Amino acid sequence: MPQTDLPLDELRRYAPDLPAPRDLEAFWSATLGEAAERPLDATSTPVDSGLVTVETHDVSFAGFGGSPVRAWLHLPARGLRGDGPLPGVVQYQGYNGGRGLPHEHVFWASAGFAHLVVDTRGQGSGWTVGDTGDPVGSGAAQPGFLTRGVLDPGDYYYRRVYTDAVRALGVLRGHREVDGDRIAVAGISQGGGIALAVAALDRGVAAVMPDVPFLCDFPRATRVAPGDPYGEVVRYLKAHRDRVDDVFRTLSYFDAAVLARAASAPALFSVALMDEICPPSTVFAAYNAYAGPKEIAVYPFNDHEGGEARQQREQLTWLRGRLGLPAARELGV
Repeated sequence: MPQTDLPLDELRRYAPDLPAPRDLEAFWSATLGEAAERPLDATSTPVDSGLVTVETHDVSFAGFGGSPVRAWLHLPARGLRGDGPLPGVVQYQGYNGGRGLPHEHVFWASAGFAHLVVDTRGQGSGWTVGDTGDPVGSGAAQPGFLTRGVLDPGDYYYRRVYTDAVRALGVLRGHREVDGDRIAVAGISQGGGIALAVAALDRGVAAVMPDVPFLCDFPRATRVAPGDPYGEVVRYLKAHRDRVDDVFRTLSYFDAAVLARAASAPALFSVALMDEICPPSTVFAAYNAYAGPKEIAVYPFNDHEGGEARQQREQLTWLRGRLGLPAARELGV
């Protein structure tokens, strides 16, 4: 796959003037304030994953509008936890992926973290399974999720998703064995865009790790990405020729490259220069706008898979350093 986007030196300078809605802060303050009026109603049930080094719980909590959201909570097995409360990682999922099966995401728990793997409402029938529905409907939309309710920020699908994601932080913070001041948010693709949004909307996040993030710089993404998911917006606007301004106004409330201006937690990004799903310029739009301390890992010859296992190892080393945690060899494991 050729590199079709800007050269790397231009990407490092790419900082589009993306307009932020005048009421952006008020919109999210009202949305999250309304959500906070509802109790989390979190429940946790132990499950047998078949693994002996990780303890897994089936979690449910009240998301946007009180709708139940499902997650897996993975903890290191009791003999491997060490002293004191655990640091945590909240993981959000890629497009049309769900929390999966109990044994699918155990890397962070194996490394000594409490790990909350959160479903994305309405998704989870693509590359892995999910268990959370989206009971809220929308007007006419393209197949997929990007155009559901896209004519009004208050009705837009990702208003519900981002609110669920912020609420998930409260679940991990409220756990008796977790240090609420040392919780990072992470995700790949859509999960990376959600993690960026959460870092902007909840200033208590300790660190953020967005891999090849989606949901960034919608104006450019919809013009240069050759296929889906951004193609959903393109096809919608082919039919709704008179709603271009309305659509991009709504998207501006949820653009992670806009929201990133309000984030302050240390961040480790990644980008793949042959990525046709999330063009590298859109990732750099978010990275260059990000207000907190930041680093970015660049993979010149990768597509949307990005750094995969290599990036995961980089994340572990980086996060331990940011949270002041010892390396595994110092823990005697």
